[in-house]
Amino acid sequence: MAHVSAAERRPQLIKAAIDLMTREGVAAGSTRAIAAELGVAQATVHYTFGTKEDLYRAVMDQITDELIAHVQRAAPKDAGFEETFSALAGALWGTVREPSSHHQLLSELAMFALRVPGLNEARQSHYQRVVEVTAQVITETAERAGRELAESPETVARFFLSGFDGLTLQFLQCLPDEATERTGLSALVAATLALAQGDLDLPDVPMA
Repeated sequence: MAHVSAAERRPQLIKAAIDLMTREGVAAGSTRAIAAELGVAQATVHYTFGTKEDLYRAVMDQITDELIAHVQRAAPKDAGFEETFSALAGALWGTVREPSSHHQLLSELAMFALRVPGLNEARQSHYQRVVEVTAQVITETAERAGRELAESPETVARFFLSGFDGLTLQFLQCLPDEATERTGLSALVAATLALAQGDLDLPDVPMA
C-alpha cells in the first residue's frame, strides 16, 4: 500500500470524523471509530493528530471555516452597515437550520467538550476564535460602510454571539418555531446594531 503523508491524511480523517459524528452523534467519535470510518489503523489517527483533543479541535476549526466562508458569501455588495449585518446574521441562522452545514454538529461538539475535561482547552480556544472572527467581520463591515463603532468590535461580537447562541440552543432543544425565531433574530440584530452605533440606552445594572 502506498504511503500517505500526515498532511494528506489530515483532511481525510477530519472528513471521516465529521461524517461519523453527523451520522451517529459526537459520543460515537472515538479514535477507533474514526479510523474504522476511513479504513485505517487507529494508530494513524494518533500519528496524524497526536491526541483525540487535537482531532476534535481540527474538526471544530474545519466546520467554523466552512461556516465563515458561507456567511461571507452572503454579504451584499455596496450595501450599508445595517443591511450587510442583517444579511450576514440571516445567513448564519440559515446554517443552524440546515443540517448539511454541520452547524448543529459544531454546537454539539462544544456542549460535549464541557463534559470532557481534556477537551475544555479545545472548546475555549475554538470559542475565542469565533469571537475574534465575528469581531473582524463587524469591523470590516463597519469600515466598508463608513461607520464608526461606539463599542469595541469584540464587545459587539460577544453581545451578538450571546444572543445567537441562545437562539441556537432553543432550536437544538427541539423547540423550533420559525415565527419566534425570525422575531428573536430580528430583535437581536436590531439590538446589536444599536449597541454598535451607540443608540442603545444602557441602564446601570448592579452586579453582585
